[in-house]
Amino acid sequence: MSFNVFITRKIPEEGINLLKKFCQKVEVNPHDRPLTYDELMQESKGRDAMLTMLSDKMDARLIQEATNLKIIANYAVGYDNIDIKAASAKGVVVTNTPGVLTDSTADMAWALLFSVTRRIVEGDKLTRAGKFTGWAPMMLLGGDLVGKTLGIIGAGRIGTAMAMRSRGWCMKVLYTTQISRNTVLEEMLGAKRVDLETLLKESDFISLHAPLSEKTKHLIGVKELSLMKRTAYLINTGRGAVIDEEALVYALKNKQIAGAGLDVYEEEPKLKPGLAVLDNIVLAPHLGSATVETRTKMSLMSAENIIAVLKKQKPNNCVNPEVFT
Repeated sequence: MSFNVFITRKIPEEGINLLKKFCQKVEVNPHDRPLTYDELMQESKGRDAMLTMLSDKMDARLIQEATNLKIIANYAVGYDNIDIKAASAKGVVVTNTPGVLTDSTADMAWALLFSVTRRIVEGDKLTRAGKFTGWAPMMLLGGDLVGKTLGIIGAGRIGTAMAMRSRGWCMKVLYTTQISRNTVLEEMLGAKRVDLETLLKESDFISLHAPLSEKTKHLIGVKELSLMKRTAYLINTGRGAVIDEEALVYALKNKQIAGAGLDVYEEEPKLKPGLAVLDNIVLAPHLGSATVETRTKMSLMSAENIIAVLKKQKPNNCVNPEVFT
């Protein structure tokens, strides 16, 4: 049998080449931009498989009209862009790419934490503008890390990796999780599982790693930001909508918290008004998994997921296993 696959953005060649060995037709979006919904709808018709990005809205209507579709392989860990219920009802397998981007995303969270805490971006701008006239005792004072408290909201793979990196700074670790206790963090770091309010009140640094759901949308809003220390920093490499960005702008503008570092946004790629003009926030363009090694592994994993389904096998990273029952 011949198979028809569409990839919604250019990805590392390793994954594309693997698909070409098994599938007769493999096409890649030729535009250096996300497809519009109408374009995505058109490209999905007649395809056996779609390799999609987080920016691709795979809703019930699109899934229903993609009559040949057997698998949606999401090039990400998260899959809130896909209507899982509609996919399962139609027998379409949905897969993701967990595990391979854990370390790179945890590293990115630390990069943001360092950057905003030690005011690296502000210093870079000042130096490039020729305003650095010499060392000054009160210039761009930031915060220390050693011995401080790190709060992890969502202690899954990435949250755990983020916390484990705190050992070099002898930090106390608090965490919240919607699932069972994280025995790795408790045994390795002496971490303590607490409720959200306690974590917000006691942490000096808070890193968000919770998946986006109805329960976690705007998990951090006006009330939660008001509970944080005025010297605390908020980091988000999870999902943008976990933070109410309007509330964050207000909190940063009024110095309710010391700073923030974001790699994801509520209405990505749009920023809420006021966010970009603040000096006490570092803004990155969704770079969490952006290393050559990680993105290559993601492309291969996505291709392997597709090939498994087209071979009528269960892929390793299926997020809706009910389709096989």
